[in-house]
Amino acid sequence: MPAPRITALGGGQGLSASLSALRRLTSDLTAVVTVADDGGSSGRLRAELGVLPPGDLRKALAALCGDDDWGRTWSEVLQQRFTGTGELGGHAVGNLLIVALWEKLGDPVAALEWVGRLLNVQGRVLPMSAVPLDIEAQVRGHDPAAPAIVSAVRGQANVAVTPGTVQSIRLLPQQPPAVPEAVSAVLEADWVVLGPGSWFTSVLPHLLVPELADALVDTKARRLLTLNLAPQPGETEGFTPQRHLDVIADHAPELGVDAILVDERAVTGGAFGQADLAGLEKAAARMGAALVLDRVAAADGTARHDPELLAAAYDRIFRTHGRIGPWR
Repeated sequence: MPAPRITALGGGQGLSASLSALRRLTSDLTAVVTVADDGGSSGRLRAELGVLPPGDLRKALAALCGDDDWGRTWSEVLQQRFTGTGELGGHAVGNLLIVALWEKLGDPVAALEWVGRLLNVQGRVLPMSAVPLDIEAQVRGHDPAAPAIVSAVRGQANVAVTPGTVQSIRLLPQQPPAVPEAVSAVLEADWVVLGPGSWFTSVLPHLLVPELADALVDTKARRLLTLNLAPQPGETEGFTPQRHLDVIADHAPELGVDAILVDERAVTGGAFGQADLAGLEKAAARMGAALVLDRVAAADGTARHDPELLAAAYDRIFRTHGRIGPWR
């Protein structure tokens, strides 16, 4: 039986965790990655050269490197950063490699395919849009002296650490074009996996690219939403699990979801405290989803997903929550 065709959407460490799990289940795997990062090495390259921010794309490629000497070595090389205070200081090797291929080929998708071939990655990595994007958030209490005032905070790096409570986000430019291959990956998938990750800066942006949002609504694929293990300082400080789901529904009211995966310990006295499970189930039901509680967190107590546990949970969901039919 052919392997399931899976498309995973997100960015940063959350998407890397999901890819590290999903690669255990299929070789037919596509990552669709946010392109709004404006901090660190990515921000410097973006500002200087006008390119897409390569950092989240690099992390996705590293997560898909083979589990052998070749793959592990290249994964480490991609993530290696130059030291020192000179012009190269802080830049990741993988960022420079990706940007060099972009400049040579003039095609971000083709360049990422070349990097993937060099690294022998198990899957494909795509940007969600071919133009760099900015995130602008409406934040209540950004100024601690005026807790009731809603202010605009611009830039992924700023939104990620903002004081106050993020109310909503938008992308600039508004209605950006989607990469056609990313739209096709969503429409042709058996399963689409959204999250985990920084909720406002890695997960939600996909829902604000019109062609990609339409594909997520129209696809015949099953849709799985993976909840974070803890609120994120800045972006979702003080959020309950229900609030995370409400944010998705507020930004994409037409999006239906088939299953929502939540770490059982996170909502039974863990990072979210003693969650209102009945309320969480109702919030999931409003999105048309079954709530799935499972153990997916790392054993060391950090807010990280364990790849093996996450892969096992994904596999159970794929097998028990229906699919379009036999995998092609």
